[in-house]
Amino acid sequence: MVEENKRIRMEEALKSVEHPEIAYSLFELGMIKDINIEESKVSLVLKVPTLSVPIKDYLITSIEEALKKEDEDVRVEVKVEEMDKEERVRFMKMAQEGWRG
Repeated sequence: MVEENKRIRMEEALKSVEHPEIAYSLFELGMIKDINIEESKVSLVLKVPTLSVPIKDYLITSIEEALKKEDEDVRVEVKVEEMDKEERVRFMKMAQEGWRG
């Protein structure tokens, strides 16, 4: 069982990871799902619009860095999945609203 304070810090770290091209966090964009926080490991699913998205590795690194700021010894496991149609429609709408380009 992980202490509640650590769980809150890890969740907040995840919620702070910004998308590099869209003025929303990955969490707000619905890209971070199924978060599981244990003593020394955080696992989650990163939902991407398509599996061929070119910034996938950048997003994974950003997630890992945010979590390691809270606990440098944490093991991070990121499973990448493609968004379903409904998730992709919501993502694209938010992407248009928050595009930084």
